[in-house]
Amino acid sequence: MDERRKESRVDDGDDEAAVSRFVERFAAQLCQAGMARMPARVFAALLSSEQGALTSAELSAQLKISPAAVSGAVRYLAQVNMVSREREPGSRRERYRVQGNQWYDALLERDTFLKNWQATMREGVEQFGLDTPQGRRIDDTLEFFRFLEKELGSMMERWAAHRAERLGG
Repeated sequence: MDERRKESRVDDGDDEAAVSRFVERFAAQLCQAGMARMPARVFAALLSSEQGALTSAELSAQLKISPAAVSGAVRYLAQVNMVSREREPGSRRERYRVQGNQWYDALLERDTFLKNWQATMREGVEQFGLDTPQGRRIDDTLEFFRFLEKELGSMMERWAAHRAERLGG
């Protein structure tokens, strides 16, 4: 097993501050990559929680944000398959959970976008023709999306094999 997982790097007294630093740093990086700030913070908080799941009240308290902000962030994250909702047994409260395969699922979702974009690019090439500058640019974009789709498929297969080997199964 990876040595990084065997030992805790944080003392109990520093735990809350360390978690907060991680959440804000990773959220800032997600924002730089294009994610909105609140979903990024909520995702980072869920990712860094011990169980990988928190209630709206827990997220609200940890991040010092309103329940409405949590709700909006979770709605977005659920739409892009980065978190799931689950009911606590015997309660009306929902817990929001980040899965171990959220990146895989998010990339698979992008595959659908790539197919849709390719269809639009094909229409653009037909509309403008390859003998025009815009037609050539659109065709180059179409080729990039085709390449990306092909590589993404083989990369996802390699990831699944790597993950299974790493997890011992």
